[in-house]
Amino acid sequence: MNDAKLLELLDREAIRDCIYRYCRGIDRADEAALRSSYWEDAHDCHGAYNGSAEGFIRHAVEVFRAGPRNVHQVSNILIEFTGPDVAVVESYFSALQRGPDRAGALRQYLLAGRYCDRFEKRGGEWRVADRVVAYDWVEEQQPPAEDEAARFGPRRPIGTAFPDDAIYAAIRAAGTAQPNRSTEA
Repeated sequence: MNDAKLLELLDREAIRDCIYRYCRGIDRADEAALRSSYWEDAHDCHGAYNGSAEGFIRHAVEVFRAGPRNVHQVSNILIEFTGPDVAVVESYFSALQRGPDRAGALRQYLLAGRYCDRFEKRGGEWRVADRVVAYDWVEEQQPPAEDEAARFGPRRPIGTAFPDDAIYAAIRAAGTAQPNRSTEA
């Protein structure tokens, strides 16, 4: 294997890691993880939201305060390098989202679609520079009537937000202060 192929493999893995970090940020209400997946000047077209990634992150932080339950899973990540420091990336996602709407009524959705991203490598790091979320499926579901303690029964711990989720306890126990985050902004 030559050096160019090895570098390409490392770049692909760094891009995948960034996508997974975004999912952790959204699902665990982890603002730092979410921020670390976008460049400061990035753009995001995310359904009803279309603007700066900073504006999307501020919107997400407001939603986090409502205590939603989110689960995002990504698959079929296709990475196409269009230059030495630019890649077009299509990632299929499925998401279960539950939380209050603006009137306070509990709503639940199953969503599927694709993150259509332009990634840029700056200072040796890959992050999203432009994101368009293409929705391929949306289904409103009936939220469960029981509370989580009754539904989950003995299945513990129940996933929760940063910093209380089990993954952060594992990271602290391993002696890592910040999980897989860049110190550069």
